[in-house]
Amino acid sequence: MSWGALYAQLGGVNKHSTSLGKIWLSVLFIFRICILVIAAETVWGDEQSDFTCNTQQPGCKNVCYDHYFPVSHIRFWCLQLIFVSTPALLVAMHVTYRKRNVRKGLIATRGDSVKENDLETLKKRRLPITGSLWWTYTCSLFFRLIFEAGFMYALYYVYDGFQMARLVKCEEWPCPNKVDCFVSRPTEKTVFTIFMVASSAICIVLNVAELAYLIVKALMRCSDRAKRKKSYVHQDKLSKEKAYLQNQKNERLLSSVSDSSSNKTV
Repeated sequence: MSWGALYAQLGGVNKHSTSLGKIWLSVLFIFRICILVIAAETVWGDEQSDFTCNTQQPGCKNVCYDHYFPVSHIRFWCLQLIFVSTPALLVAMHVTYRKRNVRKGLIATRGDSVKENDLETLKKRRLPITGSLWWTYTCSLFFRLIFEAGFMYALYYVYDGFQMARLVKCEEWPCPNKVDCFVSRPTEKTVFTIFMVASSAICIVLNVAELAYLIVKALMRCSDRAKRKKSYVHQDKLSKEKAYLQNQKNERLLSSVSDSSSNKTV
């Protein structure tokens, strides 16, 4: 697959994300995708060919390999990275949809007088993470966390831990008895597995921190709106009380003037 195409799509999301989101994208591509493409595929290139068992029974080696390694680590991590990156594409779709609506509004109001520079500025403008975009971004973070944690648990469950065994004992059919099978380069594969798991854990921490940051910012905005609304209501109440006092004062002045005029008449 083309990881460059995925990076080009996520690069648009990076422009509208927070600082923690930019760090997450850097960790994703530098410490996970680059390592997967450059080194991990070479390490697991002989995964099945050098899996040897101390028997010549036809089919025994293939059955034992499928039993202990039901999913290739490389394909497992590729699937994980695709699932983890997909929620970010929802943010890109939302941003594109909002900008297209603004573009249609400009064309509808200005007509042919819309300048090309205005459209280019709209295309490059960073949208604030508020309103409906906040919900889309938060949901994408939530699904990222679910996918990351789910794949980490699946890796631990399928391979019974993150350490690659040197020797596995197999007694699956058609093996004649319990046979010993040996894994090629188990130490190197263990190091890469722990590195990928640690990178995934760092991404989880970044996603949790970014989610907490967005929630705190949203609560602060709600608090500010409540304070402004309370201040507006307070000022409106003061103005009404001031107007009421002024009316009372005017009524007293009018009554005093009318009393004085009636006294003069008498």
